[in-house]
Amino acid sequence: MAHFNQNFINSIEQDLPSHLSMEDFICFSSKPLRPSIRVNTLKISSNDFIKLMAPKGWHFDPVPWCENGYWIELDQDVQLGNTIEHLQGLFYIQEASSMLPPTALLSIEQTGTQHCVLDMASAPGSKTTQIAALMANKGLLVANEYSASRIKVLHANIARMGVANCALTHFDARVFGEYMFEIFDSILLDAPCSGEGTIRKDPDALKNWDNNDVKGIVDTQKALIDSAFQSLKTGGELVYSTCALSRQENQNVCDYLKQRYPDAVEFVNLSSLFPGADKSCTEEGFLHVWPQIYDSEGFFVAKIKKVTSIERALPEPKKQKNFPFEKASAKKIAEIVEYLKTSFDIVLPSENDIYVRDTEVWLFPEAFHKLIGKMRFQRIGMKLADVLKKGFKVKHEAVLALASPDTIELTDDEAQVFLMGRDITLSKKVKPQGETIVSYAGVSLGVVKHLGNKLKNNLPRDLVKDKIARYKQP
Repeated sequence: MAHFNQNFINSIEQDLPSHLSMEDFICFSSKPLRPSIRVNTLKISSNDFIKLMAPKGWHFDPVPWCENGYWIELDQDVQLGNTIEHLQGLFYIQEASSMLPPTALLSIEQTGTQHCVLDMASAPGSKTTQIAALMANKGLLVANEYSASRIKVLHANIARMGVANCALTHFDARVFGEYMFEIFDSILLDAPCSGEGTIRKDPDALKNWDNNDVKGIVDTQKALIDSAFQSLKTGGELVYSTCALSRQENQNVCDYLKQRYPDAVEFVNLSSLFPGADKSCTEEGFLHVWPQIYDSEGFFVAKIKKVTSIERALPEPKKQKNFPFEKASAKKIAEIVEYLKTSFDIVLPSENDIYVRDTEVWLFPEAFHKLIGKMRFQRIGMKLADVLKKGFKVKHEAVLALASPDTIELTDDEAQVFLMGRDITLSKKVKPQGETIVSYAGVSLGVVKHLGNKLKNNLPRDLVKDKIARYKQP
C-alpha cells in the first residue's frame, strides 16, 4: 500500500488537471504496476519474440507509444531476469512510461551513420538501449552516467543488448555545454528528480516528501537542461523527461529554458505522438502522464527544438591529449576481418572504424572521430578481440552484437547449462571444430570450444548464473 505524505497531497492537488480526480490518482497509485517489457530489435523482431514466448505462457498487450513495448502476463510464476531470453538480451524489463522519452526523441528516419545522440543520465540503460535500437546501431550514441557505481551496470546492459554504437562517459552532465558545444543532433535528458511518479513501484517514494528538497532538485534540473541546450546543434531536438509529477520539476524547468533562450527555444507539440497522446497533453504540447490516464507510472516528457544558434557560455576548453587508441593499419584490419569471417562468419559493419590499443582491437562508431580530444571517455564502441602471439581471441560482447545465425543451436536445457557456466556433453563424438558460437532461438549466446565429444564453455566468469528460470511444461 502506498504511503502518501499530506504535504505532497496538498502540493500536488494544485497541479492535478481539472479533468482528473485526486481519488483516482490515489487509487491508481496504490495499485501494483502491470509488468512490461521491450523487445530488443537489435537481436529479434517483435513478431518472432511473441512466437517464441507464446508457447511458454506469455500474453502480450501492446504499449501504444512504443512499437516494441508490451505489457505482459505469464501463466506461471517465473523470474523474468533469470530467463534465458533476458540473459541473452532478447528483451529489457522496462516500465511502460519510461519508453516514452526515446519514442519522442527519435524516429527511424532521423538516424544514420553520422547522427549523434547524447543520453545525459543513462544508467541503468533502459532508455539508452532503446535509443540504440531506434538507431539500429548506426551513428553515435554517447551515454553519460554521473554515478561511478552505476557505470558497470550500464555497460553490462549495453553489452547484453548487443549495442555497438555507444561511447560511455562519466561526468556531472553540467559539463557537456562547455565541452560539447552544439555537437549533438538529438539529446535525451532524463533528469534526476523527486521520483513522485514511481510510487506504484516504490510505496515509500513519497513517505518523506519535502518541498524544500524539491527546490534543490529543480536547481540541478535547470543547470542540466541549460547544459543540454548548449550541447545541441542548431536544428537539433532535446527531450526533457522526469518521473516527477509537479509543475515545478517539469513545465517550470522548460519555461526557464524558454526565458533564457527566447529566440532559440521552440516547444514541439507531442499530442499526436501516439493514439491517445492528447489525453495527457498540456497546453504547451508536453506530455504530463498521471498514473490513472494509461494505468502506468507517472511521467513527464517535453520535446524542444533549437531553432537558432546561441552564444557559447564558456570559452572552448583545450583539446584533450593522450588519446590511447590509434587507427588500425590496413594489414591489421585485413587480419581481423579475415579471422572473424573465417572463424565465426562475422562480417563487420562497413560504417565502423577499427582502432587498436596495445594488444586490443576495438570497433568504434564512424561518427566518433569528430569527438576525439573533446573529453575523456570511459569506453568507446566495443572490444572485438585480443591480439595473441598467433592470431586473435574474440570477445564475448562482439559475439553478442555481431554474430550471424550460422551457429550451433542449443536446446532449452543446453542453453541453461551454458549460462550456468558448464560444459555441454555431446550425444555422439564427431570431428572437433575448435572455437565456435552457440545460440538459442537463432540468437547468439556466446563462444565454446568444440572438442568433438563436448562443448567447452567460454562464457566470461562474471556472467555465469547460479540459477536459470525454468518454465513448467504445459
